[in-house]
Amino acid sequence: MAPRRHATPAGEADLGLLRVLRDDGSSDRSLDPHLPPERCVELHRRMLFLREFDRKMLGLQRQGRIAFYGASLGQEAAVVGSAACALPGDWVFPALREGGAALLRGMPLRTYIGQLYGNSADESLGHQQPMHFSWRAGNHVSLSSPIGTQIPQAVGAAMAARLRGDRTVVLAYMGDGATSEGDFHVGMNFAGVFRPPVVLLCQNNGWAISVPVSAQTASETIAVKARAYGMPGIRVDGNDVLAVFAAVSAAVERARSGGGPTFLELLTYRRLGHSSSDDPSRYREEGEVKEWERKDPVDRFRKYLLRRRLWSARQEEKALAEIGAEIQAAVREAEAAPEPPLESLVRHVYAEVPAPLEAQLDEVRPAFRAGGKAEGAFPL
Repeated sequence: MAPRRHATPAGEADLGLLRVLRDDGSSDRSLDPHLPPERCVELHRRMLFLREFDRKMLGLQRQGRIAFYGASLGQEAAVVGSAACALPGDWVFPALREGGAALLRGMPLRTYIGQLYGNSADESLGHQQPMHFSWRAGNHVSLSSPIGTQIPQAVGAAMAARLRGDRTVVLAYMGDGATSEGDFHVGMNFAGVFRPPVVLLCQNNGWAISVPVSAQTASETIAVKARAYGMPGIRVDGNDVLAVFAAVSAAVERARSGGGPTFLELLTYRRLGHSSSDDPSRYREEGEVKEWERKDPVDRFRKYLLRRRLWSARQEEKALAEIGAEIQAAVREAEAAPEPPLESLVRHVYAEVPAPLEAQLDEVRPAFRAGGKAEGAFPL
């Protein structure tokens, strides 16, 4: 029997889904966090930026200028609404689609784009796969390609914060597929027992590459799993930036005040492929995608702002022009950066480079001086 597909938006209310914004942009005033107008506008601009940035980076990948990209189209509210709740001193342990969190926390665009190119603008000098951003100044840890490994790491970092007695909170992101990994259960159990200041965020976007969420778990929801580990589990409309902000900010405050961990399932949808190397038409139906397009997080929040007279079509046009110009300038700057020095292959890995590696480096120097480059297609 074929597995059931990802749950559609209809009928979710009976599963305890937290939602502030209705499809027409009106809000449930009893749940609305009533953010200041300038904060609302900032959230919208951040989501616009992330969407336009994804569009530009996918274009670069299709042109062969970068090797790999994982877009967050359709998930902007889950990324922006949650990351906006953290303070500068907090830590972020991301999965694949939280690069927007690094940008929101102040990561320079040149550095971000340089990581996709793997050149000298990249702080890791090409040592990490594209999309594996790390930014020490913003406490943004690089994701790991093995699924779920960041969960116990994040819980451990939160435990360290608790032992130090500071007020740091850790955000631990994961996808729905990560909840099938042992690291998820280890991290959840440790967090439940020792109650460190961690907020565990599952972006349930329906698909773990080509595996639907219905083939990942027999539970009615993912959020309900939190009960077994002794912590609150909250299911949130991940396409509603106000619901995400309200739920995550409450969880962050709870963690910061010593109340322990919270697990949140952000129900959203991955509108494009898992990555630039994936063709989702091979495993999911177009009608499902169309249904979720009608729940677009950016469109819904725009309607809310228009209702409150906080935004206009002219402001949006101006914002998109400014965003486009900023991205274009950063791309030009990042592309102009030279390749990392050949010595960085080993000298940024070892404190004292072993003699055999120095000898190998000497062997390849002439080829690189002559302009030689490694060949072969990107594996993912």
